[in-house]
Amino acid sequence: MPTAREIMTPGAECVGAEDSVLDAARKLTDLGVGAVPICGTDDKLKGVLTDRDIVVKVLGRGKDPAQTKAGELAQGEAVTIGADDGTEEILATMTQHKVRRLPVIDGHRLVGMVALADVARSLPDAKAGDLLEALSTD
Repeated sequence: MPTAREIMTPGAECVGAEDSVLDAARKLTDLGVGAVPICGTDDKLKGVLTDRDIVVKVLGRGKDPAQTKAGELAQGEAVTIGADDGTEEILATMTQHKVRRLPVIDGHRLVGMVALADVARSLPDAKAGDLLEALSTD
């Protein structure tokens, strides 16, 4: 089975916890991605900000994206996967935490992101279908 390092998108760029959600949205647009890791001034991963978070937690609640900090949307400790963890561990982590994207960590350093699509491409169809079903149910 392939490892996270083999299937991830390398070079993930963080948005700062003190950056505005508006700046984060611009970064998502510029990078052409649906999620970006949130990093603190200590260079530690604080969470992941998704385009859906911006719509539901900021715009949908009438908050000003220029005044709301990205770090305000980080919830608890970030769910991550190790760079050398295999697809079974990725599947288990995504399923357990109901997430479609995982930051990939090598030691304490962010080295990339693994998305549901990356995992699906590396798995037999049946396992990919099981993951999608698990993430699509409440």
